[in-house]
Amino acid sequence: MTAPRRIATFDHDGLIFDVRDTGPLDGAVVVLLHGFPQTGDSWTETATLLHQRGYRTIVPDQRGYSPRARPRGRFAYRSGRLVADTAALIETLGSGPVHLVGHDWGAVAAWSTAARRPDLVRSLTTVSVPHPGAFLRAMLSSDQLLRSYYMFLFQLPWLPEFVLRRLPRVLERTLAGTGMNPAQIDQVRREILLGGALTGGLNWYRAMPFQHPGALRARVTVPTTHVWSDGDAALSRRGAELAGQYVDAGYRLEILTGVSHWVPEEAATTLAAIIDRTAAEAASRPA
Repeated sequence: MTAPRRIATFDHDGLIFDVRDTGPLDGAVVVLLHGFPQTGDSWTETATLLHQRGYRTIVPDQRGYSPRARPRGRFAYRSGRLVADTAALIETLGSGPVHLVGHDWGAVAAWSTAARRPDLVRSLTTVSVPHPGAFLRAMLSSDQLLRSYYMFLFQLPWLPEFVLRRLPRVLERTLAGTGMNPAQIDQVRREILLGGALTGGLNWYRAMPFQHPGALRARVTVPTTHVWSDGDAALSRRGAELAGQYVDAGYRLEILTGVSHWVPEEAATTLAAIIDRTAAEAASRPA
């Protein structure tokens, strides 16, 4: 294990990813993966609270979001590429296995990384989106399919970008309806719409049909906590209840009441405490 050092970027697959590396340099490492339509800035408040608990946080702008990591075409956003990005980041740190956390699409990448590369993950905390297998089963056994209508619209080429850029109020009203506040919506407008990350973010959805079937059955073997909020308009409780069936290790389901989908900002204090508890319990177990 090498001596810890700060990083501002990491390279992988011919791409350069921007990274926020903050908190105590000698602290246990927590990697925080963001979702759509946000960048790593969505983790700012949660990361600050984790610093106060002694953790070093690593927050990348992911594939499609970092300006120098926006490959063309949906095939470049398949699950295997997302896992490889996360693995490359952790290996760049050279500090051993990390506590991995993901929200929304970041949760999907986190689930898959923990399943495929358990050697790199000490504990897993997923927020909002359950294991891919649990999500599919929820679509077949609850109202999840209706909640996910937008995923099918996003499969269309160029049209979603055209509509959202020409009529930004459509996106703004939709996000407001999911619980985003005006400051968050303005950040989406600046970072995603005006910042050129919209197509890259949508390509995560467009790559869904090319996901390897094995991802739906992949087992997670590291201590895991899944966080779901009852005000989430996009994710049903059914998926959260099924997620634990894919974990062959210590598992906990945390349900937040009165909180929307945007947990890292709306419930940062609670989420930081959950991440800390999951990490501390994992750290107390033999490696």
